[in-house]
Formats: sequence, C-alpha cells, structure tokens
Amino acid sequence: MFSLRGCGRCVAASLTKQRVPWARLSGDGAAPWTPHFDVVVIGGGHAGTEAAAAAARCGSRTLLLTHRVDTIGQMSCNPSFGGIGKGHLMREVDALDGLCSRICDQSGVHYKVLNRRKGPAVWGLRAQIDRKLYKQNMQKEILTTPLLTVQEGAVEDLILTEPEPEHSGKCRVSGVVLADGSKVYTDSVILTTGTFLRGVIVIGLEMHPAGRLGDQPSIGLAQTLEKLGFVVGRLKTGTPPRIAKESINFSILNKQTPDNPSIPFSFINETVWIKPEDQLPCYLTHTNPRVDEIVLENLHLNSHIKETTRGPRYCPSIESKVLRFPNRLHQVWLEPEGMDSDLIYPQGLSVTLPAELQEKMITCIRGLEKAKMIQPGYGVQYDYLDPRQITPSLETHLVQRLFFAGQINGTTGYEEAAAQVRVCSNVNGVIAGINASLRVRREPPFVISRTEGYIGVLIDDLTTLGTNEPYRMFTSRAEFRLSLRPDNADSRLTFRGYKEAGCVSQQRYEKASWMKSCLEEGISVLKSIEFSSSKWKKLIPEASISIGKSVPLRALDVLKYEEVDMELLAKAVPEPLRKYTECRELAERLKIEATYESVLFHQQQEIKGIQRDEALQLPKDLDYLTLRDVSLSYEVREKLQFSRPQTIGAASRIPGVTPAAIINLLRFVKTTQQRQAAMNELPKTDQCLCATDKLEERHL
Repeated sequence: MFSLRGCGRCVAASLTKQRVPWARLSGDGAAPWTPHFDVVVIGGGHAGTEAAAAAARCGSRTLLLTHRVDTIGQMSCNPSFGGIGKGHLMREVDALDGLCSRICDQSGVHYKVLNRRKGPAVWGLRAQIDRKLYKQNMQKEILTTPLLTVQEGAVEDLILTEPEPEHSGKCRVSGVVLADGSKVYTDSVILTTGTFLRGVIVIGLEMHPAGRLGDQPSIGLAQTLEKLGFVVGRLKTGTPPRIAKESINFSILNKQTPDNPSIPFSFINETVWIKPEDQLPCYLTHTNPRVDEIVLENLHLNSHIKETTRGPRYCPSIESKVLRFPNRLHQVWLEPEGMDSDLIYPQGLSVTLPAELQEKMITCIRGLEKAKMIQPGYGVQYDYLDPRQITPSLETHLVQRLFFAGQINGTTGYEEAAAQVRVCSNVNGVIAGINASLRVRREPPFVISRTEGYIGVLIDDLTTLGTNEPYRMFTSRAEFRLSLRPDNADSRLTFRGYKEAGCVSQQRYEKASWMKSCLEEGISVLKSIEFSSSKWKKLIPEASISIGKSVPLRALDVLKYEEVDMELLAKAVPEPLRKYTECRELAERLKIEATYESVLFHQQQEIKGIQRDEALQLPKDLDYLTLRDVSLSYEVREKLQFSRPQTIGAASRIPGVTPAAIINLLRFVKTTQQRQAAMNELPKTDQCLCATDKLEERHL
C-alpha cells in the first residue's frame, strides 16, 4: 500500500515487483512528484475493470480511478451474465484473456445454456451469479494484477495539450484533474463512466442526482466533454424491486433447474466451481390483467415513463410493456441473488412507480401474494456520447488518446437483462484497454471486424450506425453467425490477441494451440475413415442413415446426424477415434465442426468478399466537406464527416450513404492508391536513371 499526497486517497496498488512510487520528496520543502502512468482508466465498473486489466496485461503501467474501491465488481442490477448473443461476447472476451468469464465460473449459482432447441451457432451460455462471491473474486483479481494500481478519487476535468500532427483530432489528452485539484499525467485515458454522467434516479415523481443508488453522479466531467464539442445524448433504463425470499410461495410456480453438466464460460476452465446438484433453481411466474390496471391507473405518478428520453427497446419496464403490448401476460423470472442471500430478483418487472404502488402490484402476481418488498425498483437517466464520434479502436475523433468504453457509448443500461450491460461493457472495456496500451507504444490498433467476431459487430454497429436507445446484442445482428460461434472464439481471437496485442497469457495461448492442433487432426482422421452406408447402419443402428446410398460415407458425414456424437462414433470405430472422446470439449467441438462443414465453405467465400471491401482504407485525414475529387451530395458528406468511417465497407453501412456514393468513393480510393503507388515508384526510377548515368560516364 502506498500513500499519495495531494492526489486523493490511495487504496490499493498492484502486488508486482515494479512498484510505482506515488510521491517523491527530496528534502523537507520539496513539492510532491506528480504521478505519471501509461494508461489511466476512469470508473471501476465492469468496463473499467476489464479495460484496466487489459491495459496492464499488455504491459502498460495502469491506474484505475474509482469513487469507491469497495464497489469494484458490484453487480448493480441483475446478478447474471450471458444469454443469447451475450454468451458469444462472453466467450470472445475470454478468448482475449478478459476477466468476467473466469470470475463467473468461480461465482455462479445457476448455469444454463439457452436456445438449445436451435443449432450450436446460436446457443447462449448464461449464469446466475452470487453477488457477494463475484465482488470478492473480482476485487481479488484486480488488486493483484501486475502493473495495475487502484485509487479512490473523482475525476472532474481532463488535461489537454497540442495534438500530434500525424493523427486527426483538435487536441490530445495528457492527464486528469481530480476533485481535490491534484493532477495525474498519462499517455492515454479511458472513460468508463456507466450511468454516472449527470445521472438521475427516478422513483414515481421524485428525482435524485445519482449514478447508482447511494453513489453521486459525475457532473464536472460531463460538462468538460460537452465543452469539447462532443454530441451528448440522454438515455434511461431501470431496475426491478427486490423481494424477500421467505415471503414467496415457490411451490405453485414453474421450477427451472441448472444444466448437468454445467458448461463453463472460460476456455481455461474444464468445470465450474459448483456441482449441478448444489446450484440454486429459478422460478417462473407471469403478470395478469390486475397488474395492467395498476400501471394504467397511475401513469400520472410516473415521471420516468413520461420523459422523452429513450429507454431499452428489448427489455423495457413493465410500464412500457403494458403500454406497448396491452392485454398480454408477461414473464417474470424469480432469480436468486446468492447462495446465502435472502433476496430474489424479479427479472421482467423493472418499474419506476411510487414504492407503495410497486408493493401493491407485486402482490397481484401468482406466488407473490404475500411477498415483502425489501427495496423498490427505480429508473436511471444519464448522459451518453454518440458512438459515431469514436473509431473502431474506441479512440475519439475529437481528442487524441481519449477512449470511451461501456454505457457511455450507448450500450444497454440498468435493465432487466442487465447481464447484457455487463457483457457489452466488458467487450468495450477489453478493446479500449488493449488499444489504449497499443497507442502508448505507437503500434497499430487492434480492430476486430464483423467477419471475425460479435465484438466486431457490436463496435461496427455503434461506430457506423450510432444509437438513440440502449444497444442490445442479438445473434441476428451478425451476418456470419455460423462462423462466429461460442465454441470457436478462441481459434478466432486468441492467436491475434497473443501476437498483435500481447494481451493473452502464455498458458491460454498454449491451450488454444493444443485445441487447434487436436481439432485439425481429428477432422482429418474423420475424413479419412470411409465405409458404405449399409456398414455404417450396422455399426450405428441408432442413426437414421439411408442404406440406399451407393457413395461411401466418411465418419465426418456420419457425425452430422443428430443422433450421433463422438462417443457413439468411437464405439463403432474405436481405433483411432477413442482418444478424441477423452476431452469433453474436444468431442463437442468436433461434432459442431461436422454439423456446419458444408455451409461454412460457402460462408467463407462471402467473408472473403466482405474482407476485400474492408481492406480498402479511407484516408484518416479526409475532409469530406471540402473534398473536390469525388461526387457526393452534401447530405452524404455530412454523414461521412461525422462518422469518419475507416474503410469502404464501414462507409457502406452508414444510413443515408447511397450505393452511388459508395461507387464514387471506391473510385476515389483506387485512384488515390494508384497515385500513391506511382509516387512511390518515382524514387526507384530516379535511382535507376542515376545509376545508368554513372555507368555511361564510366564507360566514356
């Protein structure tokens, strides 16, 4: 532990050999040395912790600034992670050695794979988490991360200097000013303010400044960003009330049990920390017409629902559901908050009515007739910044070396499906942390495209399309979801993270390399084993194989049948297939690879076409408003100037940018590339001419 004079209260420092001194004094009257870090992360929420840990893993001396260290790892809303689409993001964050998946495997109380009725490309890993355990495990991880220091303090302003001439932007961030006036200098800053930027909590008609119940909002920083010229918007979201467990009649409700075996989130882990039989169940109930009546009769007492601020579309409050979908019954999942917690979280019942009306509404629901409300639900309204103001590396266009991550970019907020908040925040955080560190080292940014991962889809949607409501990830947003599956996130991203960013540990890299070689070998062996369809039918009578086919069938083709898995196939052909059943994950991944073998070939051709468009880079310093060499309407110029796409592919996805404009841009890019190539050839031509002159002179 170190003390910092005049720079807030130092709470924790990393347990690493290379400790960074907070203050250097030379004599009694010497002024304290102003601290300097490679990367400073503002905000200790889910995005902030991932960003800080990622920057430190990349080798940057990192400072994490948070209002309170004891809230690091706090799950402010629903204590859950993952889901459909979100489970994919969890796996991708883990493939880059992020924290949340490993911590979830140590802290869950109910693990379930959603969407099992469909193909494995759209399965959604999800876990209900023990609040207390997750918080403890996350704090332990953060406070023992090498090169990472954590300090309590509120940031009120940014220190700005002259911009770097080789990069776009009107200025460069070089430090932060804390609430007590002290300064911390840095080479990169990451903002992960969550719902704290001018946050306001709403219950009924009452409004209180707060970023979270019991925590003060960030006002000064919001004003600084507005003065710099950032386009600021307003979003809202909400959280449901908490109910005493002993007051619920679970016996009349539908019970949901966890999966057996439970699938871990992290590629590093073979199992989760708790056995399926020791996990806690969840229960399902529904709203009814009486709930609708209470909501509709009391809309005049709810300022949150009347505001023009946009809330979440896909996980709205119960008031929004009643208004948008009248005369319907809505699901309410009763979920435990921990192994020894007496609270139940009613997911699907986010509400901002006055507290007494919330209690009245709850007791109208089946199983909750005698329910006791411990904490009322409430709404949150907060500032966010239009994400079209950031690049795919999450660095802002306006201010160099300033990165945004989490809900500040418009990702989903404090809502019923709060797992998604955390996932999107973690995604933003890990990418911002990696790129802030690479920016310090003056290395190229680490960018994931839409063809490489759901992370790429998320960031591309935000940076090219923007959002005016909290963004939520779905599998339907990904064009190539058969290739971007949860099972293969390590083969897509771990090797890039290890080689290009340095954010992946040696242990994870070796595990991914082992799995890759085993998969390649296993697929090769499965392709090499061929029998007639009649022989396969005798070997595996459970499979619905047609014996009328005269063409020999490969073992890989037989594995495509729904009834066949590696265990069954290995019983039919013990040698050489038995060894591929010893690892459960390997056996499952071979089955999935077989399932999608034929369709993946065609999808890979489409991906190559998209990648050609993405390879056509647009000049970063292009001024679209004054550009004369290309025919574009003023509307298109404005859209391109605001979003500043980096490739032709990204420009084509901006609403309002017409196909004709894309063709004109394409011509411009190719002409520019040809001119540049010709310019590069000139020095070579000059050298040849010079050499020829010397030869002639020597000959004479």
